Amino acid sequence: MNAQTERLHVAGPAGAIEVAVDQPPGVDAPRGVAVLAHPHPLFGGTMDNKVVQTMARAFLQMGYRTVRFNFRGVGSTEGVHDEGRGESDDLLAVVAAQRTTGLPLVLGGFSFGAYVTTLAAARLEGAERAERLLLVGPSTQRARPADVPEDTVVIHGETDDVVPLTATLDWARPQHLPVTVMPGVGHFFHGQLPRLRQLIVRSWH
Repeated sequence: MNAQTERLHVAGPAGAIEVAVDQPPGVDAPRGVAVLAHPHPLFGGTMDNKVVQTMARAFLQMGYRTVRFNFRGVGSTEGVHDEGRGESDDLLAVVAAQRTTGLPLVLGGFSFGAYVTTLAAARLEGAERAERLLLVGPSTQRARPADVPEDTVVIHGETDDVVPLTATLDWARPQHLPVTVMPGVGHFFHGQLPRLRQLIVRSWH
């Protein structure tokens, strides 16, 4: 994301996972660690996706150490696409590598990455659980995400042409889960990334 980004690999269930870590500027002790998941690998999704980078910038602004990573089969991450199941294993492997920091954990994802985030979060129990989740443009149409805690932040574009807003509302409704709608905004938040970053920061406090 910038010259200070640390790029490394961690061990995953299908081999090495490519990871990018950014430290919050001017902060001695990070508020927590945010692990962020990218959109669908078969449609060009990577950890360098602009929406994922915008999410990372929001968390850096709030004092979090941010960790982006490539799912299996993307970049130099080993393995092959597994429709979300193996990808949730990948996410949990990255989380396990971050547990050594002792920092509070938050999880975030965009599109397919948001779907995978819900699957992985549901598998963390007790003290291992994430403090909070951020789901941006979650993929709710083709496969149903797991249910999420009531304080989860969900942001969706009104004119999303990849995942219709109605699909996300149908998923959220039985959980009584609020969804923040950005009017006139499509799936990739073109021209709206600064607004998205501001909205994430405002929603988190």
